[in-house]
Amino acid sequence: MATLVLTVAGGLIGGPVGAAIGSAAGNVIDREVLFKPKGREGPRLSELKLQTSAYGTQIPKLFGTMRVAGSVIWATDLIEHRSTSGGGKGRASTTSYSYTASFAVALSMRPILGIGRIWADGKLLRGAAGDWKARTGFRVHPGSEEQTPDPLIAAAEGAGAAPAHRGIAYAVFEDLELGDFGNRIPSLTFEVTADAGPVEAGAILREIGIGCSEATAALDGFSAHGASVRAVAETLAGASGGWFLSDGGPTLIGGPGAAVALEDKGTRAHAREGAGAKRAIAAADSAPRTLTLTYYDPARDYQAGIQRAARPGAGNREARLELPAAIGANAAKGIAEAALARFDSERERRGVALGWDRLGIRPGERVTIAGAPGLWRVDRWSLEGMVVTLDCVAVSPGARPVAASAGRVLAATDIAIGSTRLHAFELPMLDEPLSSVSRLAIAAAGSAPGWRSAALLTSLDGGARWAEAGGTAAPAVLGTILVPPGDGPAGIEDLQASIVIELAHDAMVLEDASFAALDAGANLAIAGDELIQFGRAESLGDGIWRLTRLWRGRRGSEGAIGTQAGGDRFVLIDADTLAVRDLPLSAIGASALVLAQGAGDGSESAVADALITGVALVPPSPVHFAAAETGEGETQLTWVRRSRSGWRWIDGMDAPMGEEAERYQLRIAPEEGPERFEEVTEASFLLSPADRAAAVTITLRQIGSHGLSPPATLTLSAIGEV
Repeated sequence: MATLVLTVAGGLIGGPVGAAIGSAAGNVIDREVLFKPKGREGPRLSELKLQTSAYGTQIPKLFGTMRVAGSVIWATDLIEHRSTSGGGKGRASTTSYSYTASFAVALSMRPILGIGRIWADGKLLRGAAGDWKARTGFRVHPGSEEQTPDPLIAAAEGAGAAPAHRGIAYAVFEDLELGDFGNRIPSLTFEVTADAGPVEAGAILREIGIGCSEATAALDGFSAHGASVRAVAETLAGASGGWFLSDGGPTLIGGPGAAVALEDKGTRAHAREGAGAKRAIAAADSAPRTLTLTYYDPARDYQAGIQRAARPGAGNREARLELPAAIGANAAKGIAEAALARFDSERERRGVALGWDRLGIRPGERVTIAGAPGLWRVDRWSLEGMVVTLDCVAVSPGARPVAASAGRVLAATDIAIGSTRLHAFELPMLDEPLSSVSRLAIAAAGSAPGWRSAALLTSLDGGARWAEAGGTAAPAVLGTILVPPGDGPAGIEDLQASIVIELAHDAMVLEDASFAALDAGANLAIAGDELIQFGRAESLGDGIWRLTRLWRGRRGSEGAIGTQAGGDRFVLIDADTLAVRDLPLSAIGASALVLAQGAGDGSESAVADALITGVALVPPSPVHFAAAETGEGETQLTWVRRSRSGWRWIDGMDAPMGEEAERYQLRIAPEEGPERFEEVTEASFLLSPADRAAAVTITLRQIGSHGLSPPATLTLSAIGEV
């Protein structure tokens, strides 16, 4: 008589007689979940870190909150932007280029709630507060079955050719500025929230078609991807310390719980063959001595974390588990220790022989065995000669609460950018080569320390037309005047006046300067239209500063002394923080408008304007304008010229001319009679007795290569009058 031997291995399938025999005869129950061919790999941590655009790349199903790279599913070519500056007399023009790109990134094959932080090349592109560190348009399509095509993709591809990607959550970047990323699309990772709060492994299993009847590990996030559904299920089973039981479909169970009580029957046939109740313990070194678990740690910006578990005793085998889940260090340590304990406890096996009436006991079921302490799991089931033989392994306790360290956190800096603060002014005469064009200086910063740059537009016709003007320079130290300095002397240090200013944010600082440093040009600032230097800077808190020891009216701006009002601009002059744009001569007399748009400005833009007077093109007004009577009824006028160059008097010689020739214009306006103009080529003029017959006002200007200087004025009474 032939003997029928049916065996089910792995502790995965079982059930009533029909189900058990049917399964053993070859009926496959979710082969991809239950039977693992050699070499099949589950989900890996590295698969979530690298962004790809390869055709056929798997898109994961995300649960909870995870950080993933996603797959680029659509992109435009790089868009080039060009701006030109300079090109005035004696200087070559400079053309700068910038690039933007638009693209879409698929993130999840199931709907999501939203996207939090975004990293670009490992640095934050979008902060926890939703603020952007670089300028871009951005939209999220959460993956509903009703979502419509993205308008940008539809415009580029055509309304009928743009897919809606229903059921796929994806993000669209529109004109992302690439200057911070080497003018290429950076490697992006996204903090994606698919479900509110932690999600149980059992809930994930149920969604992918696997049953789960008991409590399982809670995960902050999980990415369901890999070679197969089975691979995902096994990964979750490992995290929960469970195994699969088939009852009309595979179901995850695990750890302590309700068990079937067994008593070994020890039939004669099995007794003769040595079957019956038997115990076997594998050598201690057959189980791993250490186990390393890698996972994603939310406390480390979802960077990979590592927890190790070790047991005492013999052996040098090591095991490594990769869990593509977001969990804390304590939970990861508990999972690692529980997994290592399972490896060790499963060295012990028990063989139990039962009557045919116990066919209903399924592989994977928990049992207790008379005379054998603890809980056991049916690993293999066989039927021979109407005797049911169960091969059982010991069940270890589940994960226990443990304390663990996540290690040093190297989180990406998340500094708020704030909105753009902008000032524009005509650049006055500084220690530079003489200018032949008016120059517009643009200073910008943010209301928070993270601000880096903004794109610029300029207009010379009141905003009717705008031209791209490149980007801002490095963040400037700037703000507004709270308390103006009032009037003061231009020739000596002003020890009486002070100016109180409010800087754009608290992280901006000002410093004191010694006399020598001031003489070398330190702490030069424009306050309103006056150039000042300050020797003492006192912080009053909250970004407010009081400046004293003032040097007033610097570089020929003495005409602006005392003209400031509250709310006027304050900018610390630094070549590295000023974006300078040359203006055509036709701009003199017009108002230059500047518009700046930074990453933190949203749909708003910062606007500033500056009246262009040609201040850098003309010499400063003459000084020491004086009159002396000669005794013959005539009056000798004298003055001292100044120059657009050579501001520091370091050699005892006159300042260089700075103009094509030395020429002056005098406007002589008597109190009675017509006015007249005189032009001279030296710094003196002789008034006739007739000029002094009545009170007279003389206005003096130096004639420069590009225009007249500001005036110096002298009013004289008639000779003989007191």
